[in-house]
Amino acid sequence: MSMSKRATAEFVGTFWLVFGGCGSAVLAGHMIGVPGIALAFGLTVLTMAYAIGHISGCHLNPAVTAGLVAGGRFKMSEVLPYVVAQVAGAVAAAAAIKGIALDAGTLAANGFGAHSPSYTPVTGAPTYGAGAAFAAEALLTFFFLIIILGSTDRRAPAGFAPIAIGLGLTLIHLIGIPVTNLSVNPARSTGPALLVGGWAVEQLWLFWVAPIVGAVAAGAVYKFMAPDDKAAA
Repeated sequence: MSMSKRATAEFVGTFWLVFGGCGSAVLAGHMIGVPGIALAFGLTVLTMAYAIGHISGCHLNPAVTAGLVAGGRFKMSEVLPYVVAQVAGAVAAAAAIKGIALDAGTLAANGFGAHSPSYTPVTGAPTYGAGAAFAAEALLTFFFLIIILGSTDRRAPAGFAPIAIGLGLTLIHLIGIPVTNLSVNPARSTGPALLVGGWAVEQLWLFWVAPIVGAVAAGAVYKFMAPDDKAAA
């Protein structure tokens, strides 16, 4: 596939991930709760993996792209067009949600400290600060990439990777939504943050750095655990 076709697929797929995941939080979160939102994120990746996996590999996430590079599955020279397409798709999806929602609020933007979903200013209860948020985002991204690398390994059973990846993303959202609204995806964080502005942009750095750190570590660890001399470099 040409890069233009693959980048278009990444744009479309990332749009669907943010529109389906953040859209479920903004438009239906009061009805479906955390389990429903977590499932929505998982279903976006599962459905797009079958829809565009054969076109672009269905990364939909700069951290996934970075982890695949670290794992020897993707070329460094192709990272930039993928990341640009992913971020553009996320921004377009956030704009679409804002255009539809009667009250878009924070567009399910990721945050920590006073902007963590668990923050309760009335009671003054402890919340998740930058350290806890960084640890959660890095660790959950690490395991997300281990799932991706393992289930897409040429030695793994064929045809089941989208199911494992979609369920994996659902699980890590169940764990991480109370901490930061969960990112594990810099593009997903960037779309809402750019439209919300202010604090969301100020805290955006964490949702780029932590997922990429976790993803690159996972790529290196998986490559050590299961070396494959035939993997693409």
